[in-house]
Amino acid sequence: MTVLTEGKHRAEFIASEANGTRSRDVVTLAEGQNLGPGTVLGRITASGLFTQLDPEAETGAEVASAILYDHVDASDADTSATVIARDAEVADHSLVWPEGISAGDKADAIAALADTYANGFGRIIVLD
Repeated sequence: MTVLTEGKHRAEFIASEANGTRSRDVVTLAEGQNLGPGTVLGRITASGLFTQLDPEAETGAEVASAILYDHVDASDADTSATVIARDAEVADHSLVWPEGISAGDKADAIAALADTYANGFGRIIVLD
């Protein structure tokens, strides 16, 4: 019998969000990435482009700012993407964190998502 593995689905990480599309925003992902739903993103300060969270960066990408809503392939060019940016609760077990992220860096990222001023959008609460 063939075993099938189901991948992540659009927005499956959302526990709750604000009415309508108020929790969402459209951002631009930096070229060279192919990311799935639930990927935690940081914003590169100099360009305003978004990229997968990188706790080791010193570009702004080390601060968690939003969560990717759906799969986006930006392999060949900067690409528009919908993100969860504010007023939402999300399930930690469905988020995509950088491989090897330390417990301290993950805690910092979760705190940044919940901090209106740190992430530049609004509160996103990560649930256990």
